[in-house]
Amino acid sequence: MVKSMTTSGPAFLGRVVLIDDEPDIRATLGGVLSDEGYDVQSAGSISEGLELVQDRLPDLCFLDVWLPDGDGIDALGQIRKRSPSTQIIMISGHSSVEAAVKATQLGAVDFLEKPLGLEKVLLAAQNALKLRRLTEENETLRSRAKSKYQLIGESQAIREISAQIQKVARTQATVLITGENGTGKENVSRAIHYASTRREGPFVAINCAAIPEDLIESELFGHEKGAFTGAGGVHRGRFEVAHRGTLFLDEIGDMSLKTQSKLLRVLQDQSFERVGGNKSIVVDVRVIAATNKDLRTEIEAGRFREDLFYRLNVIPLHLPALRERHDDIILLAKHFLSDYCRENGEPEKAFDALAEQVLLNHGWPGNVRELKNLMERVSILVSGRTIGPQELGRCGLAVAPGNERETDRFLTEDDFRLARAAFERAFIARKLEQCGGSVSKTAERIGMERTHLHRKLKQLELEVEDRSDPEHKGKAH
Repeated sequence: MVKSMTTSGPAFLGRVVLIDDEPDIRATLGGVLSDEGYDVQSAGSISEGLELVQDRLPDLCFLDVWLPDGDGIDALGQIRKRSPSTQIIMISGHSSVEAAVKATQLGAVDFLEKPLGLEKVLLAAQNALKLRRLTEENETLRSRAKSKYQLIGESQAIREISAQIQKVARTQATVLITGENGTGKENVSRAIHYASTRREGPFVAINCAAIPEDLIESELFGHEKGAFTGAGGVHRGRFEVAHRGTLFLDEIGDMSLKTQSKLLRVLQDQSFERVGGNKSIVVDVRVIAATNKDLRTEIEAGRFREDLFYRLNVIPLHLPALRERHDDIILLAKHFLSDYCRENGEPEKAFDALAEQVLLNHGWPGNVRELKNLMERVSILVSGRTIGPQELGRCGLAVAPGNERETDRFLTEDDFRLARAAFERAFIARKLEQCGGSVSKTAERIGMERTHLHRKLKQLELEVEDRSDPEHKGKAH
């Protein structure tokens, strides 16, 4: 028979299901918990208790080991399936070490012996719910981290990379990420980590170019006390800290040949010795490396080991420069600006049409990092809610005077035909510049037949060297 006891305490602390076949224990324990502020319902059998759990999805469950219709430890697993977030405390008058160990392995957070001390029961309940809150907070933080490192963009290149990340994340393969500075290589490595089975483990990053050569081995593999001058104690290296997680090796192309050799052995064996030590340490680490260098060129120059390259390059990912994902510039700018306005307590701001054109015209040598930094400055320094070219200029973005005059011309021209011609000239000239002077690439980007674009170039008196088509080299005519 199911018995309900409503909350009579000063404050609601949580929902509790109490499963025990002894009526006195159900009455006493239920009464104490109710007085403290818990909403308690009790049952005398596993079948009744499972029904309660199914209906209430309680925060906490006290579960007896010996029950008339089965083993409480077996029921523990069933409760976990029906309500994974419920914290379970086992109680028993005939406990054993084996039973306590098994219950803990199956997910019980505590194991109490009868007769029950009421203070101990209340403390166990408080600790269990505190653990539940911490678990929920950690899950929330992981979810935020996962969403934070998702790639933003609608360009074909970003869609392809996002699909690759999902495929790669399901594996344990080593990944090599290449691309210019500021393209988001660490961001991608974190996205892989948080989408993988290792997301519960640590993500550890190290910039190989920022650490002196004589310290890099100690940073990676740790050292023993007295290993070198200043080594006053045992130091755990990044590989050790990243156990069961992901280690991100940024700027791997700047690592010395000596350290490359040791890294290769670690990748092969998943074990190493600390500097100054002789004990082998075994780790389970997934390595993601990144570089802005052409490692094949570095290999030819004798600065990078070819065998290490192939060990790292199991899954290659190349990140395009921001100028190559033109369709994403405004989307990224709006996203970063919104985030920084919210973070800095500023009102939402928006770009006008001219500001968007300026953003599209900029070459972005610093890639996404440059755009992100600019948006942070804009969120703080621009007091108004509308952002134009002048505001971008005051925040440090260079606006090409020639482009600005061309833009002004087609916006201020009274004759529609002349305004359209001015716009077409400015638009096509800018697209050609962004496509490196390639008429073929420009035609593909703007959705125009190449022959039609050649005629348009002649009509607008634009001269360009088409570097993509041998038959059209020289002036476009």
